[in-house]
Amino acid sequence: MRAGANTRVHVVSDVHGNTGALARAGDGADALICLGDLVLFLDYADHSRGIFPDLFGVENADRIVALRTARRFDEARAFGRQLWQGMDRNAAITEAVRRQYAEMFAALPTPTYATYGNVDIPALWPEYAAPGTTVLDGERVEIGGRVFGFVGGGLRTPMRTPYEIDDEEYAAKIEAVGEVDVLCTHIPPEVPELVYDTVARRFERGSRALLDAIRRTRPRYSLFGHVHQPLARRMRIGATECVNVGHFASTGRPWALEW
Repeated sequence: MRAGANTRVHVVSDVHGNTGALARAGDGADALICLGDLVLFLDYADHSRGIFPDLFGVENADRIVALRTARRFDEARAFGRQLWQGMDRNAAITEAVRRQYAEMFAALPTPTYATYGNVDIPALWPEYAAPGTTVLDGERVEIGGRVFGFVGGGLRTPMRTPYEIDDEEYAAKIEAVGEVDVLCTHIPPEVPELVYDTVARRFERGSRALLDAIRRTRPRYSLFGHVHQPLARRMRIGATECVNVGHFASTGRPWALEW
């Protein structure tokens, strides 16, 4: 902790391969909080970046993005199956994710408190998280005298990203966290203004259990990411300030909380 100063934490989410900015994200803070989605599988703004174009090229990336954006998920999956024919899909993705994780976890400052995003692979994190990085999911930690609760992952969607879980399992993790000062999750509460992406022009999945917990336990803050271009970046739900901390992959700027 900085001598003679208030506690300051920086919060990031949806890093998606922006290792350079991640290495600077903790500058001037007592701790960094990362709300997941470290992996970059495919950059929807730049189709040349990510695991998918590295394997299959930009033209095929253009095609898969067009299908997904049009919500033609069955066609997108069929197209993907054609591309993966003759390849060990899991092995290729895992190898690529390992390379990304090696770079990004090495860039994290000490201390870092992190939870998983829906595109992350939790089973790999113990191999790369250094002693200065505390990984939490359905757990609590005290930072500067305040209690922070962490719940990672996302809910089931047609996108079928790696760390999507059932609503009941997600609700159980929210319940396990209990009453906290700051509730940190990857996905937002199920509120239309917070889950609607204005660029993708679709509603992402938020959590009803998270919304219920906010109303019931009244944390000071609910911090999250997941929705890259939300209709509302922050709003109050009763006594709780709900904040989308931003699409770190594009901004490179952490959100700061000081007390």
